[in-house]
Amino acid sequence: MKEVKSVSDLIETLKVDNENYSGDLWYRGQGEFTWTLSPGLIRLAGATSEGSFLTRFKQSAGMLLDRHPKDDFDWLFLMQHYGVPTRLLDWTESPLTALYFAVSDMTTENNDAALWSLKPTELNKIAGINVEEKNFILCFDDIELKNYSVEVLGQNPRNKLTPLATIATRNNSRIQAQLGVFTIHHLDNRPLEEFCSGTEVVKYIIPQNCKEGIRKELKLLGISKFTLFPELSSIGEILKGTYI
Repeated sequence: MKEVKSVSDLIETLKVDNENYSGDLWYRGQGEFTWTLSPGLIRLAGATSEGSFLTRFKQSAGMLLDRHPKDDFDWLFLMQHYGVPTRLLDWTESPLTALYFAVSDMTTENNDAALWSLKPTELNKIAGINVEEKNFILCFDDIELKNYSVEVLGQNPRNKLTPLATIATRNNSRIQAQLGVFTIHHLDNRPLEEFCSGTEVVKYIIPQNCKEGIRKELKLLGISKFTLFPELSSIGEILKGTYI
């Protein structure tokens, strides 16, 4: 397994590993190397069902929204945005954004981190989705996603499908800033990497003692909490860290 010790390490490693690949690549950074590619709802073994989370979230959030989501998938994006466990797993089209998330979690500062690289079209081929259009990625309006909806899952709980790579409308500043994309998982609780047999997903290790240096490099490149979370709360945290 290859190590990533700096920004230049990451760029060179990705360049070499994908020399003969021209498709899209997605990335995910995790502060703890041992963590698997499992969305929040799956990590909560025996937890409340997603349908229950969705119902409660709609009841509580409805009066606070200026614009209501158009369907349950949009509600899932909103839940994910505010930290409610869902079957969605966050990815990004930017390797530097993923690198930031791998090294920015101070609760795992003393542990090695991981950066994952995913070939989304290759993942979808495992699920039997082959399209003629080059680099085609499913969106949540496509018919192939119907079986992944909350409503259909509740009707057929014994049917377990492979995770899919999908894009969503970037209708909030955070998803846009992070170039956010998703994998959506079904009822099979295995982590995503266990569905893959080849190079669909690759894991890199970030040594613990390299995290601080990488953070400094990312800051020089303009990758910071505020650029990835362009919200008032981010400004407050940055000012406290600078002046207090």
